[in-house]
Parts: sequence; structure tokens; C-alpha cells
Amino acid sequence: MGVVSDDAKRWVQKALAFYRAHGKEIAVVEFSSRQGRFVRDGQYIYALDINGTMLAHPVEEERYIGKDFYLIEDSEGKTFIKEIVDNANNQGSGWVEYKWLNPATGTEQPKIVYFEKIDNMIFCSGTYRP
Repeated sequence: MGVVSDDAKRWVQKALAFYRAHGKEIAVVEFSSRQGRFVRDGQYIYALDINGTMLAHPVEEERYIGKDFYLIEDSEGKTFIKEIVDNANNQGSGWVEYKWLNPATGTEQPKIVYFEKIDNMIFCSGTYRP
């Protein structure tokens, strides 16, 4: 996938280690913090349950957390969260590409996301492409 996307995979693996060390409650709070250790530039961790409900998100957290994202579409009509959830539930991990607003630039850009499922949670992180 390349150096940039490898960074997304390492980021998810660091988040999983944090989750294993501190538990769900503390991890969800940390992943939802804009000033937390899992936010840098345009990259961050977000977590979903196995049905596509957002459990943690540091950008627009008040609008996203607790919402059903399963059938949300990007600007091209791709149901990317459905793809993440379905693949995580069937394969445990993988990659999905879609278009999304980059909070660092304020513009919509292609994004590639790596995800892993553990304990009925799906941990995701992506990198934006120019």
C-alpha cells in the first residue's frame, strides 16, 4: 500500500495496544479527544462497533459519536463504513478507500483507511492523498 498507508496501519496497532493496556472506557475517551495522543495533522483514530455505530471520533465528536454510520456515503456514493464493517466482521482487518473532508486542509480528498476488529470494536485510521 505504500509508506503513507503503512503509517495508518502502525497508528491502528498503537491504538490497539493502548486499548489493551487501558480498556475500552479510557480508550474511547482518548480516541475522542482532539488534543489526544491519537490525533496528528489530518490523521486520527476512530472506532466503530460491529454494526457501524461510531464509538469514538476526535473530529466533530459531538455530531458523530453514537450515530449509525453503516450506510453513510462519501461524495461519490460509496458506503465506505458498510465496507469497513462488513470486511472487519468477515476478515478481521483490511483497507478501504473513499473521499472525505481532511480537517487539516478543509478540503475533500481521497483517503485510504486501515482497520482492525477486536472485542466487537473496529479501530480505524487513514491517511489523505493529495
